[in-house]
Amino acid sequence: MTHDNSQTETLDIYESSPNIFADLGSPDADRLYLKARIVAELYRLTNERKLTQREAGALMGITQPEVSRMFKGNFREYSVERLIGFLTTFDRDVEIVARPRPKGERGHITSTPAPRS
Repeated sequence: MTHDNSQTETLDIYESSPNIFADLGSPDADRLYLKARIVAELYRLTNERKLTQREAGALMGITQPEVSRMFKGNFREYSVERLIGFLTTFDRDVEIVARPRPKGERGHITSTPAPRS
């Protein structure tokens, strides 16, 4: 079998920031990124504890289909506060720190996962 190389496709490659939502121009990028980080931690904790989605949902007070949707990236319906509440059901403390920023810079939200024990 021979291949016709006359139709070569060119791909543009760009370096991304850690926040894909900012890269896509979302006006709510910091909040979405924070939510995604929290959901990723909930997913990690669920797997670490070998919980089913039904068990994780029971712990968080939501249904298995809601857990499934959340773990597939459909988490916009949840507030940051509610997602933080879910973390606390996994015996996690959540710390929020507000600090001054340099003049002229836009404020942003970041999250740092605690070291795993």
